[in-house]
Amino acid sequence: MAAASAAQLAVNGGVKMATNSQAYLEGDKVKQTKSLIAELCRHFYNQGWVSGTGGSITIKVHDDSVPKSQQLIVMSPSGVQKERMVEEDMYMLSSDGSILSAPLAKPTPHKPPKCSDCAPLFMKAYEMRNAGAVIHSHGMESCLVTMLNPLAKEFRITHMEMIKGIQGHGYYDELVVPIIENTAYENELTESLTEAIKAYPKTTAVLVRNHGIYVWGDSWISAKTQSECYHYLFDAAIKLHQLGLDWTTPSHGPIQNAKISALAPNGSIKPSRQCIVLDIEGTTTPISFVTDVLFPYARNNVGRHLDATYDSAETQQDIKLLRAQVQQDLENDVAGAVCIPSDDAGKMEVIAALVANVEAMIKADRKITALKELQGHIWQTGFQNNELEGLVFDDVPAALEKWTASGIKVYIYSSGSRLAQRLLFGHTKHGDLRKHLSGFFDTTVGNKRETKSYTEITASLGVDNPSEILFVTDVYQEATAAKAAGLEVIISIRPGNGPLPDNHGFRTIRSFSEI
Repeated sequence: MAAASAAQLAVNGGVKMATNSQAYLEGDKVKQTKSLIAELCRHFYNQGWVSGTGGSITIKVHDDSVPKSQQLIVMSPSGVQKERMVEEDMYMLSSDGSILSAPLAKPTPHKPPKCSDCAPLFMKAYEMRNAGAVIHSHGMESCLVTMLNPLAKEFRITHMEMIKGIQGHGYYDELVVPIIENTAYENELTESLTEAIKAYPKTTAVLVRNHGIYVWGDSWISAKTQSECYHYLFDAAIKLHQLGLDWTTPSHGPIQNAKISALAPNGSIKPSRQCIVLDIEGTTTPISFVTDVLFPYARNNVGRHLDATYDSAETQQDIKLLRAQVQQDLENDVAGAVCIPSDDAGKMEVIAALVANVEAMIKADRKITALKELQGHIWQTGFQNNELEGLVFDDVPAALEKWTASGIKVYIYSSGSRLAQRLLFGHTKHGDLRKHLSGFFDTTVGNKRETKSYTEITASLGVDNPSEILFVTDVYQEATAAKAAGLEVIISIRPGNGPLPDNHGFRTIRSFSEI
């Protein structure tokens, strides 16, 4: 006991004990977690997720006195009837995956006890995502959905209500789940699962072709909820496929069986256009709407918004981002930056300094995440109170409908926050246009004038060739950056847009009807 480090100590009944001590391993927290796994496995068996001894589940022993990364792990065994498991069948592992206790052997015809073959994969989710629980399902939906396109490296779906049950996603978002290839033995999947987790930082699941799915969450509740949502969405995709409908597009219209390719000037085949990415200011929307309506609304209401929502978690996060940005601005002698006092100075002093900084940022039209996040939340109130209405050029709605009906996915990439983008397109005189949009990108993906931002977007959209993406913008520097990343580019010429350099070399349009 004396040799145990502070990190290995837990509280049980007011007495500190090492988490690897026999007393702790036999304590209530561990017993409750083992019992929970047995209960969940019975439920998952009835769902068809763990039949034939397949599938598995692991949960960390929740203990507020132990850091999550150091909590003990309970794991179901391998090769057993999951619906008949009891507490005594479970394995106990340390936070680094070492087995602390194993179940006793049972008489014939039971097999000798063996820890889950999924253990190395479970540990990767714990290590790389700080998960609280991981579920491995062999549900039929998770297997069949990987067969719809045997060459696909991802599963994609959008505009389905159950997407909201996946961490970090909303109804209008595109859900992307990586697919890795199956192997003869479970542990051989470890490397490819690790690479998928690295390549898809937003994902909470990885599909294994012809096999099943791994899902993780912050807690067992999160992992279970998301697993149910994933299986629902897979089932929906399979049924839409049977109906000849495309689950990857907002309208879920008929699947386009053939993409028409055009001949390039030299006679070679030109890749078909799969996606269109649109800028907002000067492209879908007059610049004047942003400068004369949205910016003044945010500037005039920033103090009122901060005062009314100051204690909310959302606003406190906005303030945290602004503090970091202003500190950086002060170090770089950015004009208009003023020091934001600590919370000890009082709410009104802090708000006054925030307002001064925000006004300077808006005046300079700075494309920074801290400002855009706050503006989005201020505009949200304006749209909800019908004080604001989104504005798009009259040719935009018909073009969006035409493109999506032809199977082309349309995305937005703007310096405004994703929230602000959804608000603008969700509240127009033409109705809610988000039904035609597959996703939204903002400056969190990168600066719009940097080539790497468009490379990142290309990777996110999952096309085989960046030239399959058309980017439409009114800004020459953005067009140049996108072209350098391999995208097809068109420059939008709209009333109020700035001048372009002579001999800029890009195709231009004055209406989306020309695309």
